[in-house]
Amino acid sequence: MALPTQQASIAWTFYTHNTTLDIAFFGNFISPSGWVGFGINPNSPEMTGTSALIAFPDPNSGVLVVLSYILDSTVKLQKTQLLSRPLDIHLVESSAILYGGKMATIHNGAAVQIYATIKLEPNETKINLVWNRGLYVQSYSPTIHPTSVNDLSSVATVDVLSGVSAPHHENTYTMKNVHGVLNAISWGLLLPIGAVTARYFRHMKSVGVSWFYAHAGIQLSAFVLGTTGFAIGIRLGDMSPGVVYGIHRNLGIAAFCLGGLQTLALLFRPKTTNKFRKYWKSYHHFVGYGCVVLGVVNVFQGFEVMGLSGSYAKLGYCLALSTTIGACVALEVNSWVIFCRKAKEENMRREGFVGGFEKESVSSNK
Repeated sequence: MALPTQQASIAWTFYTHNTTLDIAFFGNFISPSGWVGFGINPNSPEMTGTSALIAFPDPNSGVLVVLSYILDSTVKLQKTQLLSRPLDIHLVESSAILYGGKMATIHNGAAVQIYATIKLEPNETKINLVWNRGLYVQSYSPTIHPTSVNDLSSVATVDVLSGVSAPHHENTYTMKNVHGVLNAISWGLLLPIGAVTARYFRHMKSVGVSWFYAHAGIQLSAFVLGTTGFAIGIRLGDMSPGVVYGIHRNLGIAAFCLGGLQTLALLFRPKTTNKFRKYWKSYHHFVGYGCVVLGVVNVFQGFEVMGLSGSYAKLGYCLALSTTIGACVALEVNSWVIFCRKAKEENMRREGFVGGFEKESVSSNK
């Protein structure tokens, strides 16, 4: 059976009379000093709690070895080194060989086969399979694997009796794309455009109060779309146990909370004559610009999480954001030009008034 990530695959024979599983895992090294491993999680389809067999070149002799490890929560948080120890599952025997036999060498792309005989629990034919690979091994302790989307999605549930791989949320890919598109449009584009509308158009007498309705409409639309994207993100987290993008998640929660505060601020907007109006304006500006900054930063973080840092999607977003920033710069320069012109005209009027007053005083004295 081909596994969904890393071009890995498995083959197995299940003996129903004694619930014994002979399984072979096929993977590839990504570094001459790296590691390749797979394991079974008896409780859930995630890394934490997995009993794993990891193959790597012996740091002393360079010979391929395979050792057993338990991936507990301390390993995931990188609080302790990953040390070899007996597994929680009934492992009868295990071994590993390189594809190509004794003459094969470990290099980037080298294929490895890990074999194991495991005694399963009675009436248990479904196994939660977890696999991955890393770049380095330090003193028999495999280091953390890459954290791209594919690397963090290396999990599958397989029924060894029927040979069926349980559908592990097949719509996840579509949901990720929808989540990314909605959030890039809302938090990453509409929200900055709404802020630009308020900053540069409210002083234009020709537009009247239309700038306010445009500002409010754009920001509310952005918040509605952003809330939908945020909800999809929460759902994706629930569908991917053990997969946590800490920075992206925290930035998203912070941006959503600030967006919610901005929306509530509309309900408590004081009149222009109210003495608390200036405090409300300061709060509205501070929270609004903070929300814009967090939203844009998190969009770029999302591209990193999805492994799209060099994609056309990111390029398109950068072009759209650059256009918005360019418009801001042009409007800011225009605002300063108008401000300086008005200040100069005001000074000229004052000087003219003072000069005229002095001439009139001299004439009257004569």
